[in-house]
Amino acid sequence: MAATIAFFDFDGTITKRDTMLELAKFHLGVSGFTVGMLRISPWMVALKLKLITPTTAKEKFLQHFFGDLDSKEFDQICLAFSQQKLPSLIRKDAMEAINWHRSNNHKIVVVSASAENWIRYWCEASNLEYMATKMEVDDNGRITGKLKSVNCNGMEKVTRIKTMFDPGDYENIYAYGDSNGDKPMLSLATHPFYRKFKG
Repeated sequence: MAATIAFFDFDGTITKRDTMLELAKFHLGVSGFTVGMLRISPWMVALKLKLITPTTAKEKFLQHFFGDLDSKEFDQICLAFSQQKLPSLIRKDAMEAINWHRSNNHKIVVVSASAENWIRYWCEASNLEYMATKMEVDDNGRITGKLKSVNCNGMEKVTRIKTMFDPGDYENIYAYGDSNGDKPMLSLATHPFYRKFKG
């Protein structure tokens, strides 16, 4: 049987909404989230105007909502989020696609710009391999809000994939994504799916 692998983006592809935003809302509630977004709005405007990079904006967000949290406390928040909120955010058609690949014994890998802190519990429970962004923890075991790794988006998704897998080993490569940041990954695929799960 020809070797087949499937790469899935997470936010907006497997999920209905951006999980970083949903995690902040889960942590602080709607009112706390709204106040926080107002406080970091200058950075979000700067991102829209392309005055700062997406990585800088992401770090400003993470610093504001989670910076200085004990890393173990943060992991407990992420675990609770994955158990209590994340299931309601999973798209039915995404799970149908994942289950189709699983029933055909295809290798399945989630490739996400989200931090592994809050996607790993769901991926592990779903028996899925994953690649994601890593967050920095300081010497005192506290979340800094900075990224420890390169943001796993755009060409970095391709770099991560090629570090772990040789595309030449697979006759069939499926890739699923919903944003411009997924297009380099989709370009690797023999079967690319942009904002859809069927041909």
